[in-house]
Amino acid sequence: MQKFFETIQSRSDLIQDAFIQHIYLSFIALAVGIAISLPLGIFVARYRKFAEPVIGITAIFQTIPSLALFGFLVPLIGIGAKTALIALIIYALLPILRNTYTGITSIDGSIIEAGRGMGMTKSQLLWQIEFPLALPFIMAGIRTATVLTVGIATLATFVGAGGLGDVIYRGLQSYNNSLVLAGALPVALLAILFDFALKLIEKKSTPKGLNTGG
Repeated sequence: MQKFFETIQSRSDLIQDAFIQHIYLSFIALAVGIAISLPLGIFVARYRKFAEPVIGITAIFQTIPSLALFGFLVPLIGIGAKTALIALIIYALLPILRNTYTGITSIDGSIIEAGRGMGMTKSQLLWQIEFPLALPFIMAGIRTATVLTVGIATLATFVGAGGLGDVIYRGLQSYNNSLVLAGALPVALLAILFDFALKLIEKKSTPKGLNTGG
C-alpha cells in the first residue's frame, strides 16, 4: 500500500493528465452517442419497420472486439483522439438506442389513445407522455453506455489518444503493479461517479408520480 501511494505521488502529473484525457474522451463520446441514439430511437419507435435493421446494425458493431475496432479504424482515419472517439461513439450507440426504443414501445397504448383523445399533437404526445414514461428505460441505457465507454476508453492508448490506459500500459510494461492500480482505480471511480450523476439527473427529471425512488 505504501508503494502504491509513493507511485501516485511520483507519477501525479502523468496520472492527472491521463485522468483529464479520459474524462474528455468518455464525455464527448457519450454526448455524441446520446445525440445520435436518442432521436434515432424515437424514430424507429415511431416507424417500427426500421427498428430491426437499425438496431441490428448497431448490435453488429457491438460484437466487434474493441481492440479490433480500434485497429480497423487506424488505417482509415489515423491515430489520435478522433479514432478513439469514433470507436467509443460506436460502442455507446446500442444501449441507448435499444432502451429508447423499448421504453417508448412498451408504453400502454390506452395512455397514448387518451392523449390523442385530448387533442394532443404527435410532438405533445412525445414530450408530455411518451418521453417521461420512457425516461427510466432511456436513462438505464445511458448509464450502461457510460460504464461501457469509460471502460473501453482505456484502449485509446493503443491509438495514441491518451487516457488512463496510458498509465495502465506503462505499469504493465514495467511490471509495476502499483502503477497499473493507479490507472485502473480512477477508471472504476469515473464509471461510478458518472453513473451516480446520471442517477441523480434521472430522479430530478422523472415526474414525481413516476419516480419510484429506485
